[in-house]
Amino acid sequence: MRSQPVVVLAENLRKRYGDVEALRGVSFEIRQGEVFGLLGPNGAGKTTTIEILEGLRQPDGGSARVCGLDPTAESKRLKERIGAQLQATVLPDKIRAEEALRLFASLYHRPASVEALLERFGLVEKRHAYFENLSGGQKQRLALALALVNNPELVLLDEPTSGLDAVVRRDIYSLIEQLRSEGRTVLLTTHYIEEAERLCDRVAIVDHGLVVALGTPRELVRGSGQGTRLEVRLERSLSLERFRQLEAVLDAREADGVYILRADPVPKAIVALVHLLETEGNTLQDLHITQPSLEDVFVEITGRRMEE
Repeated sequence: MRSQPVVVLAENLRKRYGDVEALRGVSFEIRQGEVFGLLGPNGAGKTTTIEILEGLRQPDGGSARVCGLDPTAESKRLKERIGAQLQATVLPDKIRAEEALRLFASLYHRPASVEALLERFGLVEKRHAYFENLSGGQKQRLALALALVNNPELVLLDEPTSGLDAVVRRDIYSLIEQLRSEGRTVLLTTHYIEEAERLCDRVAIVDHGLVVALGTPRELVRGSGQGTRLEVRLERSLSLERFRQLEAVLDAREADGVYILRADPVPKAIVALVHLLETEGNTLQDLHITQPSLEDVFVEITGRRMEE
């Protein structure tokens, strides 16, 4: 991926709305063929960033290059090369799905096949349906089809699954994975941890207008210092201090009778735990092992959870 050309370059982007500093120096690059995620809570600055890259908003400071173009000065040329799905797709209630696609296709020099888009996004049976009569998932699939109507090099998706149920969300995931398989470059904003972990090759975690962490999901988790999570249930209670003294155990706490340990490396911690229980004559009733997540990384860096 490192050898691929840079499609998006954001350098020290700043944006203020009155007293609110939405962006305080956002920097990252996206290479051709990547699915790149901006992950953060609502109000973190994700939408402002993507609007600047689309040429919809001018930054107060810093610079951006998208497909080699300045989004502000060369927005008309840029629109031929990018596709965008905004947080809310607003179309006339009485426009039909196929009609919307043909209207948007007419705006570009080299549009995609409307028939192929209807087929690809499962809208063939809804081609004559009014926009107001489409379900939430169908509206979102139409929005994605509209984002691809000009055969874009770069697809920008702003919270593409927000407000959708789990089943529809998985359908959208599959469509985004198809974009990756085609070699398209995708910039995705989300506040769903599992979405970023499943879809993104690299992630920039954004909080209060700053990129606070950047890397592949695996790199971010590995570098977090959180360790693997062990949930331990015993026959008899044991002091937390005994757990904390075990080899490879980084931390220990108790919740509702379950001991929650952070461990690295895990095999050494488990061997030490078994030895301790044998010494104490205690019995292990249950053990669950889970890897740390991007949520853990976010909590470690910011001191709060994603939804706060």
